[in-house]
Amino acid sequence: MDIKFNKNEDHNKLLLSELRKRLAKVKLGGGRARQEKQRAQGKMTARERIDYLLDSGTNSIEIAAFAGDGMYEEHGGCPSGGVVVKMGYVKGKLCIVVANDATVKAGAWFPITGKKNLRAQEIAIENRLPIIYLVDSAGVYLPMQDEIFPDKEHFGRIFRNNAVMSSMGITQIAAVMGSCVAGGAYLPIMSDEALIVDKTGSIFLAGSYLVKAAIGEQIDNETLGGATTHCEISGVTDYKAKDDKHALDTIITIVDKIGEFDKAGYNRSKPQKPKENPNDIYGILPASRSDQYDMLEVIERLVDDSEFEQYKEGYGKTILTGYARIDGWAVGIVANQRKVVKTAKGEMQFGGVIYSDSADKATRFIANCNQKKIPLVFLQDVTGFMVGSKSEHGGIIKDGAKMVNAVSNSVVPKFTVVIGNSYGAGNYAMCGKAYDPRLIVAWPSAELAVMSGNSAAKVLLQIEKSSLKKKGETITDAKEKELFDKIKQRYDNQISPYYAASRIWTDAVIDPLETRKWISMGIEAANHARIGKSFNMGILQV
Repeated sequence: MDIKFNKNEDHNKLLLSELRKRLAKVKLGGGRARQEKQRAQGKMTARERIDYLLDSGTNSIEIAAFAGDGMYEEHGGCPSGGVVVKMGYVKGKLCIVVANDATVKAGAWFPITGKKNLRAQEIAIENRLPIIYLVDSAGVYLPMQDEIFPDKEHFGRIFRNNAVMSSMGITQIAAVMGSCVAGGAYLPIMSDEALIVDKTGSIFLAGSYLVKAAIGEQIDNETLGGATTHCEISGVTDYKAKDDKHALDTIITIVDKIGEFDKAGYNRSKPQKPKENPNDIYGILPASRSDQYDMLEVIERLVDDSEFEQYKEGYGKTILTGYARIDGWAVGIVANQRKVVKTAKGEMQFGGVIYSDSADKATRFIANCNQKKIPLVFLQDVTGFMVGSKSEHGGIIKDGAKMVNAVSNSVVPKFTVVIGNSYGAGNYAMCGKAYDPRLIVAWPSAELAVMSGNSAAKVLLQIEKSSLKKKGETITDAKEKELFDKIKQRYDNQISPYYAASRIWTDAVIDPLETRKWISMGIEAANHARIGKSFNMGILQV
């Protein structure tokens, strides 16, 4: 191993250490003291409930663990969006589990909580997966009600999705394990089956204080909407559980009896590990986002037996396309090549840039994968499309539009991994969040933005200098450097993978070695839903 490899490895393992520290902090929710208080009430924490529910010793992935990270600080923060979402196995059946974290503002819904719940439902809908809600929430966080209550993608959309999933035959099971108040009371009752935990669970449109204020009735919460009331008087809930574990055991029993699903039929053979050592990825990825490396070396450490059958290997070399297997699943890979390449005409092309020939090649490959019913995996490390007169005269806009069209209209499942740069229109063409990947994850080395920090800071600096000069201020070299550093620091914070994850522009920031698991579980989930339409690129013909 050379010195550069070792330096890269040190850098990337420091990034991985930072990821683990951040995850450990997020998993504390509202803090240890609040967790202990919840246990003292005879309740498990949100993560303990999910861990108990999922099959022991099996794989699971957590969706949007960093949701809300660094947001709402003026309100005390909202770790993990106040809700934990995992995809995992219950009695061998792949399910989505959504658990309110009552240690975070009593499980109240912030705007990001709504977005995260909708993301969980979107995954369930796309993949026809059973979804289990473990409810323990005080309802909408009132100080921010205008940002969570009335709009199309706000709180009410959750219940609309409940109804849609029911009509689609997607199993929904809800357990009321704490508060379930006001509009939130509709979520468990719009599910197929609802459980409630005795003494700790309660459901009502208005609590005892509001009832007294509104109609003058004096009543306690347990009599108003406790387990006995709803299981024996109102008939609102279907099962009464004596404690959290009893409720979770009941859910496990229900899921165990769900029938088989119609498979989409994606090709899978016996899984094989990569021949090349996946740990080498840490040394291959450069410490600097502007440095070159060979993406083929990364691919060989992600795919089964390190076998990658390239499509149009000698053409459009700044994008790699080809067939492989990941954990046995057949996939088509579209990846940005990050080293400078030479064309057949002897011209040099920059790594990470999409040229006309690269876009044309990717478009054709995406169409082929759709024809063969092969899921697509996009490996992003892209700075954008090539600019300049030569590219414009060569029709880069047209070729780029064709690629975007193919990605947009693709009907096979798509999975996106942001390895490095994800800038501008390159993010779009390589299946960014706006293009409906089934799952999208980032490595700690990722950066997502319109352009790089340096480029953006230079543009913003010119605007700032022009504004100050109009005010009569003199810009010294020292003042210019101070302005540049300030602008760049602010911009760099925004291109961080954690900034993107906190807003659910990605589903997770992951260790590169977890990539195979995410893609494999993603395709397994997608195999639950047959493709409902054929691939059609519309008027933009290849």
